[in-house]
Amino acid sequence: MADEPWSPLEPRAVAELFDGTAARWWISGGVALDIFVGREIRERPNIDISTIPTDVPLLIAALPREWSPWVVQDETLVALGEVPSDADVQIIQVRDDSRGAWVLRLNVEDGTERAWLYRRDPRLQLPWDRAVREVDGIPIGVPEVQLVWKALRPRPQDDLDKDAVLPLLDEEARAWWERAILSIHPHSSWSIPVRTPRFPAKASWNRPGR
Repeated sequence: MADEPWSPLEPRAVAELFDGTAARWWISGGVALDIFVGREIRERPNIDISTIPTDVPLLIAALPREWSPWVVQDETLVALGEVPSDADVQIIQVRDDSRGAWVLRLNVEDGTERAWLYRRDPRLQLPWDRAVREVDGIPIGVPEVQLVWKALRPRPQDDLDKDAVLPLLDEEARAWWERAILSIHPHSSWSIPVRTPRFPAKASWNRPGR
């Protein structure tokens, strides 16, 4: 089942699916960057949305009856209902059982009533009205946050995202991203031109074994 194809929902379909729920959710990852830029930067194999732990049940309850949520545990797919209630679930994949295809990936992020917190390092925070914005009625994670998630071990395709997005960030967002990279992911290859802007980053700098 893990090898089944993806047939990701369109962003508008996601918004319609969760319209009316009381959950806090937003489109994240590469699709959020595409929405921000206003075009598809590159082909995306899936679509991610994010939420906080307390709101997961509300989103699961909104899924159609023929869809089922799954979690990977010890490299094995397990139905969400069989996962212990105290398990640290970070990613839930949603399957359309009628078509045998994956349609949605749900990322469980950290946050308080007032602010989004970076799961990898909660020192990095943003008030919700700065962490999530609406574009044509669709909530998306702000691009500077999505790029921080990608900065830990950026792949060549992540470089394409960064190069498309950074020139479009306003001064406040760009400054926040640079501070976040230097303080949270200083060993990322993306931090090199921030620390030494006269010298371009080397693509191999952050590869394992270097």
